[in-house]
Amino acid sequence: MSTKPTTTDFEWTDVDQRAVDTARVLAADAVQKVGNGHPGTAMSLAPAAYTLFQKVMRHDPADADWVGRDRFVLSAGHSSLTLYIQLYLAGFGLELDDLKAFRTWGSQTPGHPEYGHTTGVETTTGPLGQGVANAVGMAMAARYERGLFDPEAAAGESPFDHYIYAIAGDGCLQEGISAEASSMAGHQQLGNLVLLWDDNHISIEGDTETAVSEDTCKRYEAYGWHVQRVAPKADGDLDHEAIYHAIEAAKAVTDKPSFIAMRSIIAWPAPNAQNTEAAHGSALGDDEVAATKRVLGFDPEKSFDVSDEVIGHTRGALERGAQAKAEWDKQFAEWRSANPERAAEFDRINAGELPAGWEEKLPVFETGKGVATRAASGKVLQALGGVIPELWGGSADLAGSNNTTIDKTSSFLPKGNPLPEADPYGRTIHFGIREHSMAAEMNGIALHGHTRIYGGTFLVFSDYMRNAVRLSALMSLPVTYVWTHDSVGLGEDGPTHQPVEHLASLRAIPGLNVVRPADANETAIAWREILRRGKKEYGVSHPHGLSLTRQGVPTYDANEDTAKGGYVLAEASKATPDLILIATGSEVHLAVEAREQLESEGIATRVVSMPCVEWFDGQEQGYRDSVLPPAVKARVAVEAGIGLTWHRFVGDAGRIVSLEHFGASADGKVLFKEFGFTAENVVAKAKESLAAAQR
Repeated sequence: MSTKPTTTDFEWTDVDQRAVDTARVLAADAVQKVGNGHPGTAMSLAPAAYTLFQKVMRHDPADADWVGRDRFVLSAGHSSLTLYIQLYLAGFGLELDDLKAFRTWGSQTPGHPEYGHTTGVETTTGPLGQGVANAVGMAMAARYERGLFDPEAAAGESPFDHYIYAIAGDGCLQEGISAEASSMAGHQQLGNLVLLWDDNHISIEGDTETAVSEDTCKRYEAYGWHVQRVAPKADGDLDHEAIYHAIEAAKAVTDKPSFIAMRSIIAWPAPNAQNTEAAHGSALGDDEVAATKRVLGFDPEKSFDVSDEVIGHTRGALERGAQAKAEWDKQFAEWRSANPERAAEFDRINAGELPAGWEEKLPVFETGKGVATRAASGKVLQALGGVIPELWGGSADLAGSNNTTIDKTSSFLPKGNPLPEADPYGRTIHFGIREHSMAAEMNGIALHGHTRIYGGTFLVFSDYMRNAVRLSALMSLPVTYVWTHDSVGLGEDGPTHQPVEHLASLRAIPGLNVVRPADANETAIAWREILRRGKKEYGVSHPHGLSLTRQGVPTYDANEDTAKGGYVLAEASKATPDLILIATGSEVHLAVEAREQLESEGIATRVVSMPCVEWFDGQEQGYRDSVLPPAVKARVAVEAGIGLTWHRFVGDAGRIVSLEHFGASADGKVLFKEFGFTAENVVAKAKESLAAAQR
């Protein structure tokens, strides 16, 4: 099925208009019933949302995960009713009772759209601007997916061609993340992306003149977007027909993303509430809801009033969706027949499987040799790149430092880019110095499906990414963050670049697995476990953050128990240790050195490497107790960051060698010595813990 614009005349009947007006009163009723929410935007956006779901998008409400579907992202997630009502009208599974249960415990209609909770919701939105970046990521993924499976097809003629539509509000475009993502989209010439801007001039504090004065359309032109402005009707309502034709014009522009500015009046046509900030985030009130219903020709005494004619008409989307999917299935079958090897690859990836024998390509590093874990990670990526084609990613302009270049000869860049390695289907993404949007784009890529994405920067700059990382965890997405330069060990760049609180802060995010390998072999095994955990057979996925060193660290024998998150790296000289040293990352070798000194003094000392607290917590209690026997009270944890993570592991008698202040500018070895990250200090703390345990 071609995704080229159709020439079919736009049809709009009285029933279509009644359906739009029904959407408006449903939004007002739902907020009024629960007593809180955002009715105004859902009311004014109803014509645009209805046009997308009923007249434009290729989707099948009976199969919301259909591979060939267009995607819709409601970046303005506070207006969740804009989406829920269209899902109800089109037949995605929501019914009137779900709208009546809006924002209540256990409902399918939470306050903001949640991926995996409500059928038809493609991403969790709410933090403004995130959805814009998600949509950009989806558009990037769609292009890469096409490159995997059907790169030679003419534009618009592949079963893998589809569009990503997004609706954003003023708040979305004020957030800096949307600027980062929009710049990226223009640079990448993502012609499969259409962003509709609800230009209603209202935010919580009133008219947007309080905070914004730039010409947003010219800003998007400067980003390299195809820009159109749709004027409202004379009465102030959105012009559905003009929006439809603007979307068709946008689809005809294949070398630029498209931006459609829709001037709207919030809460239209509420007689008194329209064009007010109160309509943004408060129920209209019984009187205003009744007045609005009178304006639209509804009975003010009835709530959640949907005529059989309207719902019968809108549920026609089910029949249209089935027909569109049948046509696509035919095209897809033809593609399969013509491309059996690619079809087999598609089946493998679609099933969430990894290629046979991929683990055999993982490098094993020479014991004893000093290797930075960032360098080891880079070698792993290069080794796996040739056998896992769906694995791709890059860096926020730090590829040389992060070692995230999977293929130096293949950069994900559009046709016409002058760089010799430019390839619209390239493996290496240059995210630019845009950490926040990089993380949210990675979420969009993961949500789109069929690829495995990673992205790198310095650990300290995870601060820029945190909201998107949190959403990765909230949505259980298998994205991988490669965070290098993970301690004061990076040296002379000083405290602005030296992470201190970051490991503990990131571990505080539920569902995020933070992995800090001790050496090159742990790094390889960690990558293997991360990729394994992204397979469907593992059930719920999780994002992972790899925390990697700049400096070289000793390499130990590979230990398969790395994948358990914590294991005995060096055993004590007797069955029950006197003392346990727990360490991560670049501090593990300090624990090993300290153990040698303690053992020489007759103190039986075990060293536990704990690359991933979350993986370790997921093991059975018996295994955890075998690594950290409860009877052994003398314990020391060593990590070059704040010690917040480790109190529960060391207990009352334990001690922690940590860094509870910012770093300084000096050679990394000097800083480790000055800040107490030495084997001698670990030994001293161990003796303190032994004494405390004997009291």
